[in-house]
Order: sequence, then structure tokens, then C-alpha cells
Amino acid sequence: MAMDRDQVLRDAAALLSRKSTATMDEVARAAGIGRATLHRHFAGRDALVRALEDLGIRCFELAFDRARLDEGTAVEALRRLVAETEPDAQLLAFLVTENQLFEGDQVNEGWARLDARVGELFRRGQREGDIRIDLSAAWLTEALYGLVATCAWAVMDGRVAAKDFQYMITELLLGGAKRSVE
Repeated sequence: MAMDRDQVLRDAAALLSRKSTATMDEVARAAGIGRATLHRHFAGRDALVRALEDLGIRCFELAFDRARLDEGTAVEALRRLVAETEPDAQLLAFLVTENQLFEGDQVNEGWARLDARVGELFRRGQREGDIRIDLSAAWLTEALYGLVATCAWAVMDGRVAAKDFQYMITELLLGGAKRSVE
């Protein structure tokens, strides 16, 4: 039977998001494959992390496309974006805390593409008058990633019900980012 590479990566992300120090042996067990099989596909932890990064960027670019960020108001688009990122939230939870991905000059250009798309969504909301202008789009982008990751951990640990994922994120982000009209 052929190994489903993306599923192995998702299993690895689920483990690593809970236990960042997991060994390659533990990753192989979590993925239900042998250690030798894992090493044939990923020479070591660095190769595994880089493969997770590539998968994550692909998944989030697809989520952004499915969220139709240019349709409706920025707030509506943001709600759709959170809904579309939910299936891959564990992966994002791992990636945003993996410092090696953001150090030095080997940073994947995909992160800049994602940041640009989310940042433009927040800038559009600011232009439309729905998002506070005293918070930068860059900060709101980081806050969104952080809330998605934190909520993924809370769901994994049973502190938040999975059905509340979208609500918890959008209400906290928009409650703090939404412009108050006086």
C-alpha cells in the first residue's frame, strides 16, 4: 500500500503541535508507518519541518481561495477565512511556533504571499470603515494567525469545543478589531 504523504504530514503536525520535541520515531508511530519509511521520505527533522511548511502554505493558499476574500465585506470575508482555515488549524499551530522557519535568509516566500493577502483584507476593512484604523494590518494578520493556532491547541486539549472554533476566533478578533461607531 502506498503511503499518503500529506496524511503522514498531517499526523506529524498533530503530534508536533502538542509535543514539539517529538522524535522522528514518535512521528513515525503517530503516522502509523515505520521509522525507515519515514526516513526514506524525510531525511531528518529539518526535511520534515520544511515539508510541513510547504503543505501548510499550500493548504492556506487554497483556504484563502475558497474564502473568496474579495467578495462581500471584509468582515464577511474574514469569517469565511476562519471557517476555511479550521481543517488545517493544527498545522498552522505547529508552523507559527517553529522558529527555524522564520530565521535567517531561508524564509519561504509563501509566508509573504499569505501575509499580503490577509493584510490586504484588513486594509480593505479599514478603508470600508469596519476595521479599526489604529491597529496595523500587519498586527491584525499576526493576531489572526495567533488566534487560529491558540484555538487549535485549546480544541486539541479539550478546553474549547470544536464547534466553537470559528465563533471564538472571529468574535475575539472582531470584538477587538472592529471599529466602534460613536
